[in-house]
Amino acid sequence: MGKLCIIYNFAQLYREPVFRLIDSNWECDWYFGRNITDIKGMPSDALKRTTYVDNRRLIGPMEWQNGIGKLMRDSRYDCYLMLGEPMVLSTWWNLIQHRLFYPRKRVYLWSHGWYGRENFAKKWLKRLFFGLADHVFTYGEYARQQAIAQGFDGDKITPIHNSLNHAAQSKLRGALTPSDIYQSRFGNDYPILLFIGRLTHVKRLDQLLDALDMLARRGEHYNLVFIGTGEAHAELESQTKSLDLDDKVWFYGACYDDNRNASLIYNADLCVAPGNVGLTAMHTMVFGTPVLTHDDFPWQMPEFEAIRPGKTGAFFHRGDVAALADGISKWFATHPDREAVRRACYREIDTRWTPEYQLDILKKYLR
Repeated sequence: MGKLCIIYNFAQLYREPVFRLIDSNWECDWYFGRNITDIKGMPSDALKRTTYVDNRRLIGPMEWQNGIGKLMRDSRYDCYLMLGEPMVLSTWWNLIQHRLFYPRKRVYLWSHGWYGRENFAKKWLKRLFFGLADHVFTYGEYARQQAIAQGFDGDKITPIHNSLNHAAQSKLRGALTPSDIYQSRFGNDYPILLFIGRLTHVKRLDQLLDALDMLARRGEHYNLVFIGTGEAHAELESQTKSLDLDDKVWFYGACYDDNRNASLIYNADLCVAPGNVGLTAMHTMVFGTPVLTHDDFPWQMPEFEAIRPGKTGAFFHRGDVAALADGISKWFATHPDREAVRRACYREIDTRWTPEYQLDILKKYLR
């Protein structure tokens, strides 16, 4: 294979480990849009050859990456790995050029792909868009099955999953030991519920507080820890006070020290994400804590697939606070062996959600 051209919306910090592996295994040039979000970006010198371009907003959700549309004509490249976002018109232009004028080049898309909630127009659009590529890498098997159900060729899709900094997290994990951090904070031995991530409205953390109150009125007591901050922080604190849960809820705040996060997660008992779960599932499972989240998969993030019901977590009926409370209660009633759950979580992340796993997938197809 000649030089690899990689085109992405922006260089997210959490993708640095897998991007570094790609950078060391292929001769490649990277093209990133400039990061204008509040998501942390990678250092500009993390990869050998990086070019930053402007992401230009067009009409509605449609965008164009400046300077990207000409890369298909660049004779230096015979293989392309691009973020597969149908609303980025410069990606469409490269795909169309590939099919019309450069069919011998290889084009791969890396994408969420299909959610399972697409209307007729979006189904048609995605079949056309992804059909222009030679192969599609999706974040999970669920997306692949949705594509097949919508008439797409399943042989052209491979789940690649997602990853964080698994090597660093595994090293931290090896040094973890039980601590009394929560007993000291709460003054009791109640089970610890945890949420780590940005405190946003879409995460529906208000439902978690309502469930905690419902359980307390049943005589079931739990402590809850929020690690993070965000737009919903003040509302959640106010709700905590109104439900008289101050002594059971700890707003720890944002923490970017993974040494501290590792210990906080390891010593918790269950991560609860009433809204979509995303990378939170991987972050908690790698340190041995299972996840409870909703069961409406078209509205989930791909990482929900790391949850093996009854082993690494569980699901409850979306939007139903009573079902959420029952899910928490049932988990603790049926999983007395905390160490067995830890081992199951480790095994899930270590085998399917690492940069090395993703690299092995890419090596099978990129040529």
